[in-house]
Amino acid sequence: QVQLVESGGGLVQPGGSLRLSCAASGSILSIDAMGWYRQAPGKERDLVASITSGGTTNYADSVKGRFTISRDNAKNTVYLQMNSLKPEDTAVYYCNLRRPGPFKDYYYWGQGTQVTVSS
Repeated sequence: QVQLVESGGGLVQPGGSLRLSCAASGSILSIDAMGWYRQAPGKERDLVASITSGGTTNYADSVKGRFTISRDNAKNTVYLQMNSLKPEDTAVYYCNLRRPGPFKDYYYWGQGTQVTVSS
């Protein structure tokens, strides 16, 4: 069983910054990848960024150069540093853990944290 708890969301003006954190607890394995997804009202949940336990990262095109994902394996925590925020970044941000399996991947989700970018 895996639990994910996000923190760090809030209201920020365009051009501002926020840092999201996600602490994972329970049975965490070294093969687990972690990441962030977001879902805006009326839209699907989309990948924002992901990072493997070895540090390989992947970003959505819309956030490249503005967002940085990082991970502290000792603390089982993943971070998302968001800079130069835009109104279109407004969404609920969900922490995700992906565990590769022999036949399929297993996904775990946090409860989500609201990020609102508005003046």
